[in-house]
Amino acid sequence: MARSLKATLAALAGVLAGCTVGPDYVAPTAALPSGFTETAGPDGAPMPANAWWKAFGDATLDQLMAEAQQSAPALAEARARLREVRALQGIAVSAEYPTADAGAGYDHTRGSANVPIGVPPGGLGPGEYGNLWQAGFDASWEVDLFGGRRRAVESADAAYEAAVADRADVELSLLAEVARNYMELRGAQRQLAVAQENLAIQQDALHITQAQFGAGLAPRLDLLRAQAQVADTGASIPAFEADARASIYRIGALVGRAPEELVGRLDAPQPIPPALPQVPPGLPSDLLLRRPDIRAAERRIATANARIGVATADLYPHFSLTGIAGLESLSAKSFPNASSSYFAVGPSVSWLIFDAGKVRFQISAEQARTDQATAAYQRTVLGALRDVETALLACARNSERSGELAAEVDADRQAVEVATQLYAKGLSDFLSVLDAERSLDAAQDQQAQNDRDAALALVALYKALGGGWTTTSDAGSGTGR
Repeated sequence: MARSLKATLAALAGVLAGCTVGPDYVAPTAALPSGFTETAGPDGAPMPANAWWKAFGDATLDQLMAEAQQSAPALAEARARLREVRALQGIAVSAEYPTADAGAGYDHTRGSANVPIGVPPGGLGPGEYGNLWQAGFDASWEVDLFGGRRRAVESADAAYEAAVADRADVELSLLAEVARNYMELRGAQRQLAVAQENLAIQQDALHITQAQFGAGLAPRLDLLRAQAQVADTGASIPAFEADARASIYRIGALVGRAPEELVGRLDAPQPIPPALPQVPPGLPSDLLLRRPDIRAAERRIATANARIGVATADLYPHFSLTGIAGLESLSAKSFPNASSSYFAVGPSVSWLIFDAGKVRFQISAEQARTDQATAAYQRTVLGALRDVETALLACARNSERSGELAAEVDADRQAVEVATQLYAKGLSDFLSVLDAERSLDAAQDQQAQNDRDAALALVALYKALGGGWTTTSDAGSGTGR
């Protein structure tokens, strides 16, 4: 008998393990090139870790990143979302186990004269009083014969893994945004310093022009041109100051600080963090592991695919085991006795035989959602390739411009000195001074913008590559169970 029972249970376990409706998940494939079209350095160059922003060597930026990881509202929201998905995963897992309810009650009744005897609850007889003591529990368990519950757990596991990747993507986007605004801040401060430097040069030229005009050696037109040039440069200064403050306020909102808290810390000008000359992008296939948005998109396909099995299970019968047991008596004295006990246990089956195609429509909907998730995955991969190529191109072009702009600024600075000296000696007209000053102002402003853009391009490259060259510790494929 024991051997027969063991054999039966083993056979039942085999059936339960082997019968799972719905398609098994197959990871998608992406057509990837063998390498990037744009390159920024040899693969043998040093590779940064997850703290990619440390490559800029800016202590203030490092501190802002640490604060963002601790107190940013966007990260707090992502962590709460992750906890929600973990709880939903637990709900899916708990559905695989039996459920049991316990209860107890006491009824004191009086019989009705207008109800036949034996009809509850008032059919005790005219004016008869009665008591009913009850205590017991009931349990039920749906046997997952066709694997619908297992597919639900599979879907919940994949959804949790997608949420983990989403949290990593939120963190990557947040830190990249902090770094971007920090570069914008330092760029605006650099442009402000350039404008102030050129304003001082132009004011010196104005003083010379005023002296020349006072001595009758220069026409009034030269004086008006010099005054207009000073006014024009001075008018640009408030705009740069506003840009710098706006960047500080944006950083404050990102890291979870009130705007005024960061003004004192960031208002003092600092140089634009230099961009690295060489950054190894690795292979396009590496993006499938590096980029959290790609990992999340892949897990969403698995989530949707498992839901097909959940819907398909409704085409088949549902088998359940149910049971109840307890004590019931009309007397408190006999209530705890064994003679008051009762129980009932047995299997049940339910099978939906007509629903006007509702289940099959649900299956079709889940299949369509899986196709949508697959298309979204392909779109995400293509977007990642585009982001990397665009950032590599920007890094390369900004690096090429850097040397040319430095040479242009040096030549324009010398031109301003020569033109000013010649004008002071009466050997040249003021138009030469004006042209030289304008050229220097424009060249220095372009140099500041290029240095800022080079840093921004590097931030964009790090983000496009997944925030470094190793995945985050919480972005693995493990579930929360």
